[in-house]
Amino acid sequence: MKNRIIYTLFILISIAVLCNSFVIENPYFKITKKDVKLKIPKGFPKPIYNFKKNKLKPDIFILGRKLFYDNILSKDNTISCSSCHQRIAAFAHIDHKLSHGIYAKIGTRNVPALQNLIWKDAYMWDGGINSLELQPINPITSPIEMDENLVNVILKLKANKEYVRLFKKAYKDTLINSERLLKALAQFTGLMITSNSKYDKYMRKQDTFSLAEKNGLKLFRAKCEHCHKEPLFTDNSYRNNGLKMDTALKDFGRGRLTEINKDYQIFKVPGLRNIEMTYPYMHDGRFRKLKDVINHYSNSINYDEKADSSLFRIGNLNEQEKKDIHSFLLTLTDKEFLYDRRFADPNMLQ
Repeated sequence: MKNRIIYTLFILISIAVLCNSFVIENPYFKITKKDVKLKIPKGFPKPIYNFKKNKLKPDIFILGRKLFYDNILSKDNTISCSSCHQRIAAFAHIDHKLSHGIYAKIGTRNVPALQNLIWKDAYMWDGGINSLELQPINPITSPIEMDENLVNVILKLKANKEYVRLFKKAYKDTLINSERLLKALAQFTGLMITSNSKYDKYMRKQDTFSLAEKNGLKLFRAKCEHCHKEPLFTDNSYRNNGLKMDTALKDFGRGRLTEINKDYQIFKVPGLRNIEMTYPYMHDGRFRKLKDVINHYSNSINYDEKADSSLFRIGNLNEQEKKDIHSFLLTLTDKEFLYDRRFADPNMLQ
């Protein structure tokens, strides 16, 4: 009986070791130099963040990926970056209108998608952070998101044998500090580049559009591109999107930071790539469906009195025009990006 128990324990331990090895060594998660090579898509502008001072390396990317999916960054070890930025939603948050953080606290804004970040000149809906490397500090230290501080995060990482190993492998020494933590996260999120949707293939003459998609593209360029410029589908500006203020949230947008009158109720123009997957929409997540967004912009009667003047160029859209624009927007879905193995949670057996 005793031998049987020992044998059973041996089998269970062996299985656990094999499973752990599979997660670490599984080819699905293997990252090579080719995987972290920066490739600027044809037609894209020069990126603002170029990795010159943060040389791309597989082991640093792997460290950044583990940090992104790890609850260790939050005060009570319950919230990770991926809790709000979900891979299937182009790293937006499809579960809630507003961000959810530690202690079940609810934020005041919709979670923005993480994609093509190296072309952004600022981050957050109000542009409060102007560096890709510094951006994670905001959610880590926010009392309604992770409620932690970098000093405690570093102490936890130093006490974790797995992170000691990963930092040493990534940086060739045992130093663990906030600079390296932030650079690793920047490598992981900075390579979240989406550029292979049906729209991209159409532009490269590798695919065709239906009549509705062609009409939608034509309408989009005439009505929407003054804010959502191709190929990134944003001009990185700040504008009032015509929404009447939510009286419960009372979100004053960029004006909350600058305290400049013209900045009140303006928000950073989001990119529209993978918009099919990044619902709910707008800075406060008030629209669940894409057609609701189109309906909002289709008639100026819906606009707040402070709406950006460029919105009035859209004019009134009839039902067919709205359907065509909707058809075009669906061509911005990049399934290769959504299912890119490099960005998968390494803790999950795929």
